[in-house]
Amino acid sequence: MSEDWRHLKLGDLLVDAGAISKNTLDAALEEQKISRMRLGEILLKNGWLTERQLAEALSRQLKLPLVSLSKYKPTREAIRIIPEAVAQRLEIVPLATLESGKIAIAMSDPLNVIAVDELRMLTNAEFEINVATASDVRRALMNFYKVATSLEDAMGEVMSSEDDFARAIVSAGSAQDVMGVSADDAPVVRLVSNILEEAVKEMVSDIHIEAYEKVAKVRYRLDGALHEYIEYPSALHPAVMSRLKVIANMDISERRKPQDGRIVVKLQDRRVDMRVNSLPAIYGEKMVLRLLDQGQSKVGLENLGLYEDDIEILTRMIHAPYGICLVTGPTGSGKSTTLYSLLEVLNKPDVNIITVEDPVEYTMDGINQVQVNEKAGLTFTEALRSILRQDPDKIMVGEIRDFPTAELAIRAALTGHLVLSTLHTNDAPSSVIRLLDMGIAPFMISSSLVAVVAQRLLRRLCPRCKVEYALQESIASAIGVPAGTRVWGPKGCDDCRNLGYKGRVAVTEIMQVDDDVKSLINSGATVAEIRQKCVAKGMRLLTHSAWRGVVAGKTSIDEMLALSVHHE
Repeated sequence: MSEDWRHLKLGDLLVDAGAISKNTLDAALEEQKISRMRLGEILLKNGWLTERQLAEALSRQLKLPLVSLSKYKPTREAIRIIPEAVAQRLEIVPLATLESGKIAIAMSDPLNVIAVDELRMLTNAEFEINVATASDVRRALMNFYKVATSLEDAMGEVMSSEDDFARAIVSAGSAQDVMGVSADDAPVVRLVSNILEEAVKEMVSDIHIEAYEKVAKVRYRLDGALHEYIEYPSALHPAVMSRLKVIANMDISERRKPQDGRIVVKLQDRRVDMRVNSLPAIYGEKMVLRLLDQGQSKVGLENLGLYEDDIEILTRMIHAPYGICLVTGPTGSGKSTTLYSLLEVLNKPDVNIITVEDPVEYTMDGINQVQVNEKAGLTFTEALRSILRQDPDKIMVGEIRDFPTAELAIRAALTGHLVLSTLHTNDAPSSVIRLLDMGIAPFMISSSLVAVVAQRLLRRLCPRCKVEYALQESIASAIGVPAGTRVWGPKGCDDCRNLGYKGRVAVTEIMQVDDDVKSLINSGATVAEIRQKCVAKGMRLLTHSAWRGVVAGKTSIDEMLALSVHHE
């Protein structure tokens, strides 16, 4: 760091950068005389400056790189060099050891030359400083050192005594106390708990744990995109898999076949269910955990991000006296959330609603929910047969997978029940062909089908930092809109972990099955013909719904173009 920086004052620097006005600085300095708080803390507390604006101003004026620690993964060597207590006290994050011999670090206050001087004396090294926001630094310090410590301890115990270690992980903990770990627990128990706890805190939807030749990686899926969290030596992977299998009630001795399990995590007042699946791969088992957090669920039509006219159509279709309504889309497109949102509307004291699911993802008071148990012989088909003898008004079938389930669901719809279910198809009209492929007769489909909702989830633009711009002529021409059309795009801030997106929004294609569509189904019309008729009657295609979201500033043009919907 240049010695000239010792004479710089944060207030003057921020005024020069245009981040605050001279009047704001004077007000903050007056408050500082009374509170004795740091100037930056006063500016943030009063809302005169955001953490991101402060970091950007420091980066620009001091000509230092601005880093996002949510995307950056520090090296284990850097973590080892600077003790956790020192890093916490000085509020610095070690990032990497450089070829020049310097250590790259991140600070929210690079003008704190006293902290840098102390580091220099402790490590006898020079430093390359990067700027990060204060919340980024705090979160990184908590996560990186916590995981690094448990990794080091776990590797040390694996290398020292593999047999004793294997016994320790088999006997440690249960699903109920997975978060209640202490320093006395086996290192791999702490490591696995850290991985699960961080996933719950970050509100990820899936955890991927996968083995490669030399390392294993943990990745989190957040808002539909995978981000690497940590990696660890492949020698530790069997122990991690065994620990997860223990708390998921899976067979730890079976590594040749896929398995399913479940973990219940309790963190503060939250209860999170995790569906677990293991899959044998060439370098070791891959495990994926799907997180179902009812406290953070987006159940409710108003929470899906739908437009008023879409909600009106959906509400009207589920109040049909009988028939079948389908929600279609690929895995992870929010089909279950939409179904539960529809059930919430139907859930009244005078209505008997029964569901059959695999698994039950959300529990709802007033609704009778049945969990499929194939080992016990309780399949979708068997459960549906029994449900029909339970005097139901409305039935929800988690998924139509085969001919017996499809036939029973449609017969239930034809005998006076409203049935809600899901299918895996690319768009709404394709659901007709999917049912035909299962062996359902055209007249049964046309007689029972009320509506089909195809949907996708697109990443929602961060409302705090999204930016408006004019579309390039080439892109505008490709999607058939005038050049210069104003749309919104991502930028990145503290709220969205510098990704530019926060949360997701549903886009839908709602096919209402009226007499004209029924005639097409009975006559053996193609998907293209059915689609053409529905569009002529006002159906909005998925891409059109996505464009509507782009113009409204809900999502970006990149998310719209990523929609994989190809029409014949």
